[in-house]
Amino acid sequence: MPVCALSWPVWLEGREFFIMFRRLYDWVLHWAHTPYGAPALFILAFAESSIFPIPPDVLLLPLCLSKPGKSLKFALVTSIGSVIGGVGGYLIGYGLWSLTSVFFFNYIPGFTQEKFQLVQDLFSQYNFWIVFIAGFSPIPYKIFTIGAGVFKVNFPLFFLASACSRSLRFFLIAGLVYFFGVPIRNFIDKYFNLLTWIFTALLVGGFLLLKLL
Repeated sequence: MPVCALSWPVWLEGREFFIMFRRLYDWVLHWAHTPYGAPALFILAFAESSIFPIPPDVLLLPLCLSKPGKSLKFALVTSIGSVIGGVGGYLIGYGLWSLTSVFFFNYIPGFTQEKFQLVQDLFSQYNFWIVFIAGFSPIPYKIFTIGAGVFKVNFPLFFLASACSRSLRFFLIAGLVYFFGVPIRNFIDKYFNLLTWIFTALLVGGFLLLKLL
């Protein structure tokens, strides 16, 4: 599965970064071949919403393909883990940002001063919808969960946007496997990011059209 572009410390740049990232990717993937796939999926979804660089789709897809009849169950596990993890990210931003900001900017993929300023601007303009779009798209979700806490975004709106968008993303993947089976794998592998960006573009276009009308 595709992953988002990352920004790591200088000592993890170049070849060392790719070796480490590949090992991390393979470690996540190996849980699909163990009896602990579902618990690992929950933990991965939880952690990815705040600190972990590998998206849960990497594990969700092979689990669904190994047991297509349980695909929707796996999607539910992923959604719950991701939403709870997003709440954890929100709480980090809301109450612990002054103590943890240096760590996140230096060591967590996707965090930069520039991106965080952009997130603040987006929150001030779009609030609910930017969380919704970030939750569904390949945008690093952790920036928005922690940013929502830092910028004191209304929590019920944040929770609703997270629950809707993350569930939509994971149930879409699981639903494709559930209804179409193994042949859908190559299609998802090849076009997942493109499909999510197309959906996001259509979503944003619809909002803009409604605004103009």
